[in-house]
Amino acid sequence: MPDDSSAEYPAYLATGPRVGIRPIVYGDGERFTALARASVDLHHPWLAMPTTGTAWEAFYDGLDGPHREGFVICETVTGEPAGFININNIARGRFQCGAVGYGAFAPSAGRGYMSEGMGLVLRHAFGPLGLHRLEANIQPGNERSLALVKRHGFRLEGFSPDFLFIDGAWRDHERWAITSDGSPAAGLG
Repeated sequence: MPDDSSAEYPAYLATGPRVGIRPIVYGDGERFTALARASVDLHHPWLAMPTTGTAWEAFYDGLDGPHREGFVICETVTGEPAGFININNIARGRFQCGAVGYGAFAPSAGRGYMSEGMGLVLRHAFGPLGLHRLEANIQPGNERSLALVKRHGFRLEGFSPDFLFIDGAWRDHERWAITSDGSPAAGLG
């Protein structure tokens, strides 16, 4: 795990050949925000991650409750965070649905860690979390993010103009989704 003696990190919920996923914990804040600051150029204008202690507090507080799950994707050899995936707006009952949000950290980008981590999160979401459907809302020009969801079997369902307020403007998004019966990851061990 990263060298932070004040933090206790939970066990991985699932592991693959190179990464594991675990819940985000408060002790991730210092390392997460440092990696987010190093990743600003990678994500602009697609995503704004928490880069300060105050922003981390708000981000972390938003994970509390039954409607959001946050996961850190870590390199299993070093424990170093490679990125994160959240399942937001979880609706139970007849929906059993959530919306994924995610970001790689620049030092690990382009190595396939997010793809492996997404597979683990899909397996966890459609297994232990009992969800049936996940959605991803992606800005049309975000080629890396679009490639990630396509690789995992998400299908394009529509277009939402002025969908999310990001980087000072309302941004158009494509709506992508996958269901538990359509996920290649759902059948993994």
